[in-house]
Amino acid sequence: FAALLEPAVWGAELSVALRGGDGPGHVYVVEPTGPFEDDPNVTNKKFPGNVTRSYRTRHPMTIVGEIEAWEAHPPEVLQSMLDNIARLRADGQDVIED
Repeated sequence: FAALLEPAVWGAELSVALRGGDGPGHVYVVEPTGPFEDDPNVTNKKFPGNVTRSYRTRHPMTIVGEIEAWEAHPPEVLQSMLDNIARLRADGQDVIED
């Protein structure tokens, strides 16, 4: 989960695109029910620290709302991100740190 809207929008858009779905996806306001940590897949990678304020937890999240009005990325920007993900997969670099 992310504390900032921009990474949450990317998550919504990419989840829809990667599953072959239609529509804008959903951005939920959530509260963790247990401990959480910086997401190691984005923390200290391109920039030091956790600039996207992205986190992960093994505990359930409570949905407390949905942000319905958010601006989607232009189609060419989303496609560029999808192309980069495909390139990482082809190069064997789509590693998720557990």
